[in-house]
Amino acid sequence: MISFDEAVGLVHGVAVPLGTEMVSLEGASGRVLAVPVAARIESPRTNVSAMDGYAVRDSDLLNLPARLRVAGESFAGEAWDEELRAGDCVRIFTGAAVPLGADRVIMQENVTRDGDTALFRGEPGKARHVRRKGSDFEVGDTLLPAGRLLGPRAIIAAAASDLASVEVYRRPSVRILSTGDELAEPGTAAARPDAIPESVSFGIAALAVEWGADVLERSRLRDDLGEMQKAAAQAVTTSDLVIVTGGASVGEKDFAKTMFEPLGLELIFSKVSIKPGKPVWLGRVGNALIMGLPGNPTSAFVTARLLLAPLIAGLSGRRTDEALRWQSARLSTPLRECGPRETFHRGRRIGKDVELFDFQDSSAQKVLAASDLLVRQRANAQAAHAGSDVEVLSI
Repeated sequence: MISFDEAVGLVHGVAVPLGTEMVSLEGASGRVLAVPVAARIESPRTNVSAMDGYAVRDSDLLNLPARLRVAGESFAGEAWDEELRAGDCVRIFTGAAVPLGADRVIMQENVTRDGDTALFRGEPGKARHVRRKGSDFEVGDTLLPAGRLLGPRAIIAAAASDLASVEVYRRPSVRILSTGDELAEPGTAAARPDAIPESVSFGIAALAVEWGADVLERSRLRDDLGEMQKAAAQAVTTSDLVIVTGGASVGEKDFAKTMFEPLGLELIFSKVSIKPGKPVWLGRVGNALIMGLPGNPTSAFVTARLLLAPLIAGLSGRRTDEALRWQSARLSTPLRECGPRETFHRGRRIGKDVELFDFQDSSAQKVLAASDLLVRQRANAQAAHAGSDVEVLSI
């Protein structure tokens, strides 16, 4: 049995990107850039107006009030393409190209229009209301670095660089196998007195997607070794990562590892000294990674948040430590001393403090839903009083 930090190190070692692909900007949200985005054009493409108003020459406003002839109009996408001559001005709208020879734009609120003449009374001030060519970025400027997780703001920049598609890391494909005769599909458990709604795979699938995976399928398996071996063989040949829930203990029907042994299962680790979640394991069959999670819902979710999230993050091109950003917070309730296994308590933020839940059972689902963080307690740590600082991880 290894420590939590050792397990994280082993996850880091196998969580390498799976290759790259080109995707359109429409499909780029949530993906990770494999190569930087460099601007193909400058922005703005030319000097453009930052206001609706009138483009003028400074020399024509030396003696105020000044009357200038309105020589034309300049719209965004339909520029007035002549050079501005002395004594003239051009009606201009936000985003329109500023005519050659113009020095500034006077806001329309400060101009009186009379037919083809514009009257300028007040001092123009320091603001020129002109966005200079290339003032945002020049051709070749790097707008987004490799490794950037693409969200709305980043996609705006990618589109502004004049790219229709971007090269991103491939998402790992995932299949989830839930084991246990006692499990029933949600909505059907009430019909069987000995049935338990299968809840774990739904939460694990959501977590996997959140961290960058494509979940291809969730399968619920009975504790029949032959059936499980067939499902395992199919899963490892059709996905990058197989997640097994349940069957990781030492009972007569705990076949989570056994189902992969005929396929040449190589274990990376088999148990981790943590609470909850000691039975979590990680292995490989060929090119597919396999992570086994406990069957109890809280144990499964906690171990998935701690070890599956960084694994998927790394496979999808992100840094594994992005999934394990520990922060310091202050306890509002005392914490008893810790045993030999590092323990992760469920809690929630109350203002700037952290409140622990009294009920920390590994099967608790109501408390899990109310939790928004894990409180880390190192192995053999002494008791902590209210007001102590602790390490926390958002969930």
